[in-house]
Amino acid sequence: MSPVRRCSRTACGRPAVNTLTYVYADQTAVLGPLATYAEPHAYDLCELHSERLSAPRGWEVLRLAPDPAAQGPSSDDLLALADAVREAARPTPPPARPTPAEETGREVGRRGHLRVLSTD
Repeated sequence: MSPVRRCSRTACGRPAVNTLTYVYADQTAVLGPLATYAEPHAYDLCELHSERLSAPRGWEVLRLAPDPAAQGPSSDDLLALADAVREAARPTPPPARPTPAEETGREVGRRGHLRVLSTD
């Protein structure tokens, strides 16, 4: 299956660029930028079918223009990516040296992930 979402109109294979949803209570059709995820009650439309969209008589069509500033990665996304790269590149500390009680290996009791070691 192709990762590109296609237009929901029958026999149209063009890539979807907008998402159409209906607000039945307000008799409104809302056409906005392509939704992040495909929803079962929303229709993905190509540029051609988005332009030709008409609603039933008495209904209003709301066309939401995409925000140009929201397209592409934001500064928050880039900072998060830089932090992740720095964290991955950080050297791992050497393993801790065992205490003398741990070296003897005399375990007295155990509770979950904790151990009680004798000190004598």
